[in-house]
Amino acid sequence: MVRIVLAIVVGVVVGVFSGMVGVGGGVLLVPILVYAFGMTQKYAQGTSLAMLLPPTGILAFMKYYRAGQADLKLGLLIAVGVVLGGYFGGGWAQELSGPMLRKGFAVFMVAVAIKMFFQK
Repeated sequence: MVRIVLAIVVGVVVGVFSGMVGVGGGVLLVPILVYAFGMTQKYAQGTSLAMLLPPTGILAFMKYYRAGQADLKLGLLIAVGVVLGGYFGGGWAQELSGPMLRKGFAVFMVAVAIKMFFQK
């Protein structure tokens, strides 16, 4: 049950972020899956594609899934949260200035890049 709730919460966070800055969920979701769910990079990428199944990632997801590198159930649960989060994030973005959104996104990307670069 905790995993289900966590998956939906992660989906909401990814959806809000995607709705606010217009970035694909994988930029945020893949690192979350690696660090919060303990997945390998490939497994996280495959699971991220499960979230995108309707309509963008079905063919790529099938390759990962057949190779045993994706969690379909978790990806679909996160997709539920992304729908909700995307709605709210898109609305909140309208309240912020363009420069503020750009700077926030840049800070986030630098932080993720530093974490990934220095991880062993």
